[in-house]
Amino acid sequence: YSIYDAVRAGFNHIVLITRKENKEYLEEYLNKRLPKHIKINIVVQEATNLPEGCNINSKRVKPWGTAHAIWCAKNYVSGDFAIINADDFYGNNSFKNAFQYMTRKENNKNFGLVCYKLSETLSEFGSVSRGVCKVENDKLISIHEFLKIEQENNIIFDSNTGKKLQEDDLVSMNFWICKNDFFIFLENYIIQCMRDLKNIEKDEIYLPFAIKEYSELNNLEIDILRSLSKWFGITYIEDKKESIKKLRELTENKLYPSPLW
Repeated sequence: YSIYDAVRAGFNHIVLITRKENKEYLEEYLNKRLPKHIKINIVVQEATNLPEGCNINSKRVKPWGTAHAIWCAKNYVSGDFAIINADDFYGNNSFKNAFQYMTRKENNKNFGLVCYKLSETLSEFGSVSRGVCKVENDKLISIHEFLKIEQENNIIFDSNTGKKLQEDDLVSMNFWICKNDFFIFLENYIIQCMRDLKNIEKDEIYLPFAIKEYSELNNLEIDILRSLSKWFGITYIEDKKESIKKLRELTENKLYPSPLW
């Protein structure tokens, strides 16, 4: 659905980052279905694929996290690009807004972040972890990670800290819009992070922290884009049934064809 919405919005190059076991299947599945003018690359994120200068003596199999995943795509992306999670439903308007933002001529420096209202990203079946954004004049000031957000009696709060949150608080769902030179920064960032890892078998290198450091070093602003779409995803097994229901409703309301391709 994300690929369908991205193509409909104007994107013409899709890069999927996955594990080795999925590569052949995804290539066969998607090449049969995608319009011929859409370029697609399936990139494998392997723990052994690291920048020169990373002298890691480890048999680790688990990938190094989201920042490393993006770095693995460096040889396949020639221009500015948007990033999403593959397991979230972002909605058509989010991709439209992202594509329009990327094609504005005056936007020659800033990064972008598509945000959602907190109340539209909760699960009925348990707590969720969300990055709550502090925003001023449509610019990102900071992101605060709350790890156990719940809703009871129409009150949203983080049970770890007791902090009350607002329905209209904006949250990041990892829909970033980045400039191509971010890859150069990521190379050095990953090398430095590798030197500082406390647990070489389990620690990960996270994309939001990399973007934060990049923006501070380069004195650039991150523009906030309102999604104007309803997000949903699968945090708990019970969310799967609800997600299937929502996709069916979108199809019945003629917002998506069935099958998509």
